[in-house]
Amino acid sequence: MVKMADLGRFHALFQGSSEEFWRENVYGGWATLVAVLIILAWQCFKGFLYKKTSSSSASSSTVGVSDSNPIASGSGGSQTRVSEMVTDADLKFLIENLDEKIGQNKKWDNVIEKGNDLLYYSAKCCKPKVGPVKYLSVTIFEDCTPEMLRDFYMDNEYRKQWDKMLIEHEQLHVDKNNGVEVGRTIKKFPLLTPREYVLAWRLWEGKDKTFYCFVKECEHSLAPRQKKYVRVSTFRSGWRIRKVPGRNACEIKMYHQEDAGLNVEMAKLAFAKGIWSYVCKMDSALRKYSTISNDQSSSAATAVTLIKKVPPGLQAMDSNGANSAEPIVHRPVTGGERKLSRRPSKKLLANGLLLVGGLVCLSRGRSSLGAKVAMAYILTKLNKRGVSSSQNGDIAGI
Repeated sequence: MVKMADLGRFHALFQGSSEEFWRENVYGGWATLVAVLIILAWQCFKGFLYKKTSSSSASSSTVGVSDSNPIASGSGGSQTRVSEMVTDADLKFLIENLDEKIGQNKKWDNVIEKGNDLLYYSAKCCKPKVGPVKYLSVTIFEDCTPEMLRDFYMDNEYRKQWDKMLIEHEQLHVDKNNGVEVGRTIKKFPLLTPREYVLAWRLWEGKDKTFYCFVKECEHSLAPRQKKYVRVSTFRSGWRIRKVPGRNACEIKMYHQEDAGLNVEMAKLAFAKGIWSYVCKMDSALRKYSTISNDQSSSAATAVTLIKKVPPGLQAMDSNGANSAEPIVHRPVTGGERKLSRRPSKKLLANGLLLVGGLVCLSRGRSSLGAKVAMAYILTKLNKRGVSSSQNGDIAGI
């Protein structure tokens, strides 16, 4: 609710003398014009550089894609075969992370732990010295088989029906020899430019119906970069699905590390606040999927239909994961969710939303009196709440 003092400031701004108003617009108009010209010149310069870079990269990477010898353009202009994008070494990396053998000395912060009669979810995170935040999560679905949960997670066409963040997905290529699949996905976020993911993934089957999947970023000739999307440059994610011993339930344990160009603390807060409702929505979609999956069966080759066995060299690690000394239990959660130990305060969140709103106004390029008044009000509120310059810089990075 706007205070009376704020309304008074608005009234004073609008009721100033006509002489002051025209004096401001005469001199302010020239300043605005100069600023606009500088911004236009900078945008034209960036557009020229972008076109030059795009044309040079396109000419230097004339890549052909075929079923027999699929090739994708990698970072730095190098070329990588699709079959080499995801390897058994990535599976080893995934298993070690899921069993928490990597980074044992890292400090993990509990993000959330919550459950009901049909669902259990917990997640924790840590910030490595280099790279994005790492997340480890465990989800347990009751009345579910490992095969059903695997197919549900890998069905991107069905995901578009229930996951409103996913607005586009297409398969780019499948290596029928190694089972590596490449796809392109577009996701939308509130107030942000849509994110574009070009990913490669592969599945393995271990003992006792244990399934693994590893996904990572890549480049592909069929997915050139576009200005209207932000290409996610770092994406490493994977999961293990296995049956819960003695129960008609399945556990999926996931490792996730992604750099989507978001502010770290704001992303952590959004994750903590929104993930439980998202998981509940996923559970509802899973229940419906079990009744319609047979109708959506397709003969097209995918990473699921081309799943590979866990190689002999990793069988011991797979056995340790499938028969972990730590039993899988669904602990009842009575105290609600566990939140971030160092989450931004409500004041910081309000400041961030105000500042993001100001940035959105500025990005529209308006220089009218109404926009100036709105920005003056926003800046006044920020000054009152004492936002530091470092916080401004972090949120502006969004």
